[in-house]
Amino acid sequence: MGVFTFVCRSSDEEWTARQLNGELESTAGSTYELQRKLVQAALSADSSGAVQSSFSYVTPSSAVFQVIIGGAVGGGAFIGGGGAAAAAAPAGGGAAEAAPAAEEKKEEKEESDDDMGFSLFD
Repeated sequence: MGVFTFVCRSSDEEWTARQLNGELESTAGSTYELQRKLVQAALSADSSGAVQSSFSYVTPSSAVFQVIIGGAVGGGAFIGGGGAAAAAAPAGGGAAEAAPAAEEKKEEKEESDDDMGFSLFD
């Protein structure tokens, strides 16, 4: 799994981006074009799986763009605003922990229905 974090800045009508810890960089006329170029640059460095990306403005002329390659996709680990430290967390851990808790609550509810002394079909 590869995590690529870029600092993006706008000057005049051009956006530039440099990788926070690395050598990847790119320039483009719009944030959309810049994101597409950065995803391609990240894929050329690490093409080990699915791609997730997050673009967050810090000011109107600066932003942070993060590309995550590999790992679990769709696990609910949105990183917008969380910074690079949040990217190190596994992307599906919270969902796996929540499932057993929901089963326990369901079991408690079934037991409490029996304790009422009547049922729907009496």
